[in-house]
Amino acid sequence: MTITLHMFPTLNAHKVTIALEEMELPYEIAFIDILNGGQDDPKFRALNPNGRVPVLTDGPVTVFESAAILQYLGRKSGRFYPADEAGRAEVDSWLFWQMAGLGPSSGNVNWFTRAARKDGRDPLETGLAIHRFTKETALLFDVLETRLAGREYLCGAYSIADMACWTWIDKYPDNGGGLASRPRLAAWHGAIVARPAVQRALRAGQDLIQR
Repeated sequence: MTITLHMFPTLNAHKVTIALEEMELPYEIAFIDILNGGQDDPKFRALNPNGRVPVLTDGPVTVFESAAILQYLGRKSGRFYPADEAGRAEVDSWLFWQMAGLGPSSGNVNWFTRAARKDGRDPLETGLAIHRFTKETALLFDVLETRLAGREYLCGAYSIADMACWTWIDKYPDNGGGLASRPRLAAWHGAIVARPAVQRALRAGQDLIQR
């Protein structure tokens, strides 16, 4: 059976397309137009009651939340996810670090610098929030810079942890103060963006957006 990725080309969806391309797993895209309410379609809500992309279906298996999808694909393919418990625990730690820290913190910078201002929020309120989350995101960038000392990738070998973190660094580097003062993070970013599978993954779904 062919894997189906229910997606809109968001950062979280591209974590999954990177994994699929790197693992050489055939898949098809079911486009969910979140700009026009596609996430509220009852058929999609039956797959993910939370109404967020991405969702992956593989025969009888349905998985939502990008980290869970990455783990599933790693187990399925036997690639980019260690088989030994110690290695897998290390990768899981960084995978969930991204889900709990880097993604939400950087995402809040985006919201308060864009959506909140469009909503006419109090500039003092948004200014304090932007300061808070920009500072936190910068600290998280520094955690990555420190972690990459003596390592090409977060857990030694390239893994789903790198795929999860990379999209947030690639798309919004300025949220954490940029890469210029973080040479190890910059080198890590450059090594991943140069991978052909990553380039293919970033194009996935882009042609389906109504412009």
